[in-house]
Amino acid sequence: MNNLERLTVLGLILLTGTLNAQAQEKYTVSGYVKDIANGEGLIGVSVYVREGSTSVATNPYGFYSITLPEGEYSLVFSCIGYQKLTERMTLNTDQRRNVEMTSESKQLKEVIISTKKEDENVRSLEMSVNKVNIKTIRQIPALLGEVDIIRSIQLLPGVTTVGEGASGFNVRGGDVSQNLILLDEAPVYNSSHLFGFFSVFNPDAVKDVKLIKGGIPAQYGGRISSILDVRMKEGNTKKREINGGIGTIFSRLTYEQPFAQSRGSFIVAARRSYIDVLAKPFLKGDLKKSRFNFYDLTAKVNYRLDDKNTFYASGYFGRDVFGAADFGFGWGNGTATARWNHIFSNKLFLNLTTYYSNYDYSINSDPYNKTPNDRFEWNSKIISTSVKPDFTYYLTPNNQLIFGGQYIKYDSCPGNAVVVSSGESRNISLDSRFGDESALYIANEQKISDRFSLQYGLRYSLYRNVGPGQVYQYQEIQPDERKLPVLPGTAVTKGDVIKTYGNWEPRFSMNIGLSPTASIKASYNRTVQYLHLLSNTAATSPVDVWTLSTNSIKPEIADQVALGWFQNFRDNTYEASVEVYYKDLQNQIDYVRNSDLLLNRYVEGDLLFGKGRAYGAEFFLKKNKGRLTGWLSYTLARTERLVDGVNNDDWFPARFDKPHNVTLVGIYNLNERLTLSSTFTFASGTPATFPTNRFVYNGWALPHNVYNARNNNRIPPYNRLDLAATLKSRKKLFGVVRGEWVFSVYNAYNRRNPYSVYVQQNEDNALTTEAIRFSIIGSIIPAVTYNFKF
Repeated sequence: MNNLERLTVLGLILLTGTLNAQAQEKYTVSGYVKDIANGEGLIGVSVYVREGSTSVATNPYGFYSITLPEGEYSLVFSCIGYQKLTERMTLNTDQRRNVEMTSESKQLKEVIISTKKEDENVRSLEMSVNKVNIKTIRQIPALLGEVDIIRSIQLLPGVTTVGEGASGFNVRGGDVSQNLILLDEAPVYNSSHLFGFFSVFNPDAVKDVKLIKGGIPAQYGGRISSILDVRMKEGNTKKREINGGIGTIFSRLTYEQPFAQSRGSFIVAARRSYIDVLAKPFLKGDLKKSRFNFYDLTAKVNYRLDDKNTFYASGYFGRDVFGAADFGFGWGNGTATARWNHIFSNKLFLNLTTYYSNYDYSINSDPYNKTPNDRFEWNSKIISTSVKPDFTYYLTPNNQLIFGGQYIKYDSCPGNAVVVSSGESRNISLDSRFGDESALYIANEQKISDRFSLQYGLRYSLYRNVGPGQVYQYQEIQPDERKLPVLPGTAVTKGDVIKTYGNWEPRFSMNIGLSPTASIKASYNRTVQYLHLLSNTAATSPVDVWTLSTNSIKPEIADQVALGWFQNFRDNTYEASVEVYYKDLQNQIDYVRNSDLLLNRYVEGDLLFGKGRAYGAEFFLKKNKGRLTGWLSYTLARTERLVDGVNNDDWFPARFDKPHNVTLVGIYNLNERLTLSSTFTFASGTPATFPTNRFVYNGWALPHNVYNARNNNRIPPYNRLDLAATLKSRKKLFGVVRGEWVFSVYNAYNRRNPYSVYVQQNEDNALTTEAIRFSIIGSIIPAVTYNFKF
């Protein structure tokens, strides 16, 4: 039986349990739920049938569908942050009901920090999922007063970072490359501006942020740690809107407008930092040519052709530029996404997505061509293109079937490099690598009873490493030393298959309701990753190398199980949860001592492979309503690796292992104009390898690790307090501009948190060694930002 036949049989099995219920179907009501103020589709709105105690939720495009016997019904649409809406209807034929919801007007009585269903955390099948409303993100204190999505999710349980200013984030024992970061379904390979201090996501253009840490649905694949799904705004379909901000480090501007009689709309958002502009008058000589800035442009357009067809197109382009007269360095992302939403019937919904994503960086020793006979140029990139059809079939109110597939084509260029010395040019470029990934998936979300729900599914992924290129075999000398290539290699032509990997990826989630306000959830998922980031530094950098699975690099695999208790209190004002998880990791990449990862034709010989494990407990308490809102989280976790030849063949903590992590977020609406907020973070220090002894050679004291231990100590713990106040202007500027001032203090009590600790000889006495504590930020950073909207 081939793979297609197996998936067909699986689909028949999933459908078998629904045939009896389907025979009871009568009529279907479906439609879109949108915000009345701007026409944006609302995600996760609860559509509740009062007479039948049945409910469904809107999908990421605001679409819902529910099938009921003929009769009189009241449909109640509810979502925190919006006024409840009740639609009375006589259902005697299939109907289309599009509705618009109004934001809650009594802000002080009903201040919210989420726009999800009020009891979603208890009733839904989702677990290990955090959704942060963009309105909440805007109120959280931020570095230099600039709202940032990546920094905000680092305040959630199970999410850490290796240090201040580090790029990316770590989730439940995974490294930064094991997170699939999506912007309108296109992957973003480097989510950082300014070496990790800011992210590429412009908050003015973001609609929804969702982090999935476990119980990953079958439609997602390609990474083994988490999914960060960022959805862009669609543009205001009601009226023209302009907003932006002027900050300490950069400014931003966003423009939204409807067109075609509100059948379509678009949004364009731009940002640019201006440290270099402000500093230029103070720079002299060659320093006047210094460049250090970042910028990005985000755009999206949508058009509703008719009631059954809607088209979307979105894109992102951003870049960081650093350099001077004799050095240039830059990196950036570019993405483009096109989507087609089609309603085949009241029950069958299609979203067809195609995307293009490109990440590249470049280094140039002579950006102004001053020394053409002595220079160095290097650029690298990774490109992926994809097509992805996703179907949702609303079988019954208690059964929702999702199925589809995806095809991804990869083009990875590790490095095009040219060295020119005394006029002689030498090309040291590496061959590009190519591959493709295909996947099919099917899953069913089934409500067995009022207190028992299941989601079960299966994904099959097939990866091929293809030519053209040069293929090498490697022989191992001993486990902890560089493997040597067997020369010469084998040349393969375009389209030749070098290596194929196929993997089944089962997914399962379960919800057992203990009461209307409490439930127990469990999940299991297997995920597979065919793309790898090679980095032997403490934190990732823009010049790290993305590489594909090959004959020598196997795909990374993770199996995760999780169990959680979820409870709401006082009419959903408070929500609490406790989750425990265990993750088993295969084919984890490590490196030999003194490994060379850049422009190394035989880089696979410097790689080691092992296994990993991550386990922990996450405690979460959140207050959703009232003047004071926020959350408290505590994560107790460990993440370890086992690699032959490393740490005497024993388990050792991963570089991003943090056993204890506490975050506290508080937002207080003092009155209609003033909002106060603060965050506090405490985390264990990250592991580090320290010498165990030293020896003296020719008058120099040299540190030495006699036991060959890896990560045998920890740097001091990390803790930080941030404060912010948002003051809305009393009157409109020029009668049309609504403004607000944001005052923030980052690192309020002047803590010098260590990024790393290393040992070196004393400058005055080579026989004396000393430990150096290095901090990225070691002082209070105040900031002021002015935001406007008209």
